[in-house]
Amino acid sequence: MDIKRIAVVTSGGDAPGMNAAIRATVEQGIHHGIDVYGVYNGFKGLVEGDFRLLTTSDVHHNIRRGGTFLYSARFPEFSKEEYQRRAVEQLNNHNIDALIVIGGDGSFQGALALTKLGFPAIGIPATIDNDIPGTEYTIGFDSAVSVALDAIDKISDTAASHNRTFVVEVMGRHAGDIAIWAGVAAGADAILIPEESFRMQSIVRRIAAGRNRGKDYSLIVLAEGVSDVNSFVEEYKQYSPDESIRGVTLSHIQRGGTPSARDRVFATLMGARAVDLIIQGQSAIYLGIKQERLAVFDIVKTLKKTEHAVRQDLFQLNINLTDRGI
Repeated sequence: MDIKRIAVVTSGGDAPGMNAAIRATVEQGIHHGIDVYGVYNGFKGLVEGDFRLLTTSDVHHNIRRGGTFLYSARFPEFSKEEYQRRAVEQLNNHNIDALIVIGGDGSFQGALALTKLGFPAIGIPATIDNDIPGTEYTIGFDSAVSVALDAIDKISDTAASHNRTFVVEVMGRHAGDIAIWAGVAAGADAILIPEESFRMQSIVRRIAAGRNRGKDYSLIVLAEGVSDVNSFVEEYKQYSPDESIRGVTLSHIQRGGTPSARDRVFATLMGARAVDLIIQGQSAIYLGIKQERLAVFDIVKTLKKTEHAVRQDLFQLNINLTDRGI
């Protein structure tokens, strides 16, 4: 197939590094003599035909910016075949030969739907949650962890000044990756993730054990998929009513800001390679990372998987370092 025009769309929640992936897609396309069109406003823009030709001047300065300059929009209607067919019609009307979809599992569902209708599409995983099966790493995760850790370090200073326990809620949807990585990096007394159950009495005991060993503050990192921070703090107080404890929700600050070097590099590798694979006639696949190298995964097989695997070794390490009894 002679590829002359491709399009790139960002969908779902924004993630630092998306712009770097777009930039690599455009520059690699230009390298091969291919026109690259940006689809603005996610799948909604795809259905409405909001396509614009991208040039080097559009993308070169965006590599250091967080978010996505193509914008993103929730568009649940795209789950209906009627809208999927409208998207294919728009792509054909603009003489687009293939589509690169940058986003999370919902975005990959959209990419897969298009391929089932005969339109070639390739995915690039971009979500701070790091919850795409197969790949060990998604674009935006490293930046989100860095932002969370920076905030937790600042909170720890205040916690130490007041001999206080802080519960910090981090994002991740139904995945505990951000909590694990930020918690281990911050030396948290406890890390709570949706993939593992816990008993509040055990958490209270671990905090007390740390204080008995001389700690002047305590830190609990709570993944949002477990509980909201206010409910958690209220339940904790039932077991330790005299303890000074506060809750903080980091929320959307984790999704913004300058992408890390790691996010920029992997996003650039994925964006460029996606163009190469399209030229080779590939479709219904996505690019990911396995053992620090680019890898190709089947979207169909990926979306059939329901369980998310976290780094159990890191989770257990935190327990080993903090749970020593009173």
